[in-house]
Amino acid sequence: MPSVYKTPAGQHAVRQWCLEALARADFPLTTATLDTSAGLVHLTSAGGGKPQVVMVPGTGFNAAVVLPWLQALSPRWTTTVVDLPGQPGLSDPRRPSGARLAWYGRVLDEILAGVDADGVVLLGNSLGAAVALAAGSPRIAARALVSPAGFSRLNVDLPLALASAVWLLRPTAEHTRRMLRLFVAPGADPPQTEVEWMTLTAASCRTTLAPPPLPAALLARRAERPCVVGVGEHDRFLPPRRLAPAVRRTMNLNVRVFSGVGHLITPGHLDEVVSLVGEVTDPLAN
Repeated sequence: MPSVYKTPAGQHAVRQWCLEALARADFPLTTATLDTSAGLVHLTSAGGGKPQVVMVPGTGFNAAVVLPWLQALSPRWTTTVVDLPGQPGLSDPRRPSGARLAWYGRVLDEILAGVDADGVVLLGNSLGAAVALAAGSPRIAARALVSPAGFSRLNVDLPLALASAVWLLRPTAEHTRRMLRLFVAPGADPPQTEVEWMTLTAASCRTTLAPPPLPAALLARRAERPCVVGVGEHDRFLPPRRLAPAVRRTMNLNVRVFSGVGHLITPGHLDEVVSLVGEVTDPLAN
């Protein structure tokens, strides 16, 4: 199984960045490590209240990068962020060379069994949403999917392709910032944390291919449990005009469109995410 890291030095740099970011958090965190068939998986939790929310971040992201999400969610619910194995972060660096979504789904099922919580609400972002859909644990009560992969192929237009190529070939802060401006709403600046993180991962990590659509039969089965879907109006990877028909066709769901938001959900728009999660958590709590 290949490692996400190019070199041991790159792995050390990424782990150190994550540990330092978690140590700087200005709200209480707890961490745990689970032993799974995919190796050790790192979990970061905060907050209290039921039902429990388990968040699966997007490609290349982890708890240290999505701390603003955890801070926004934890005042209402016990929230745990999973560092996916095979992604940059504090979990095992190995990942399979094929059938990754099915593999990730099985690993997430193991993680939910290890957390030992029933009635879990899965919150998945981008790749994490596809993983949340691939998982079929009976512990899952509902899903909230933000900018979700798994419904259709990601749209990569020429400006995105060019900016991504430059970022990978010459990972400087300016090249990263230029690329991430295509991830946020027009005229907005990407957060500095994401600029620093993605500059580091471009230098230290191997790239991950975009996840393919999940089978229609699997998506139809996932529609048997409550699910809500949201996407930014300026999402270039998953434009609402393409995502909404795919979600409606496969799961018979409408998609909430976040005004003034791109593919990357910035801290100033996390109230939209909290509201989306509340649509499935509130009925469970009552």
